[in-house]
Amino acid sequence: MNGSKTTSMTLDEMRTASALSQSKKQKAQALPTAPYEWDGQDEEYRPLTREEMQAGIETYRRQRGRPTGSDKESTTIRFDRDVLAAFRAGGPGWQTRMNAALRDWLKLHTAV
Repeated sequence: MNGSKTTSMTLDEMRTASALSQSKKQKAQALPTAPYEWDGQDEEYRPLTREEMQAGIETYRRQRGRPTGSDKESTTIRFDRDVLAAFRAGGPGWQTRMNAALRDWLKLHTAV
């Protein structure tokens, strides 16, 4: 056959060569051969127990998202591009600044 690749290796030789490939050797060397052992001296380096890890995960899950009891409401609104560009040019927090600007406008234009 024209263009086919042939090899003089047997199937077993190819399997052995594949098993001993350099990348697999490097992976095996990179993996720790034994679990980390704590010397029992410095508490800062003590590994966490399963319960401590689970408690940390649960704490993180409760912290995500907007705090409960927030009086913010999500909405969709359209603004002119130049207005949005001006607020976004100020960097992070542009939505908070836009909210403050609207609140100031309300103070000036609402009859008390």
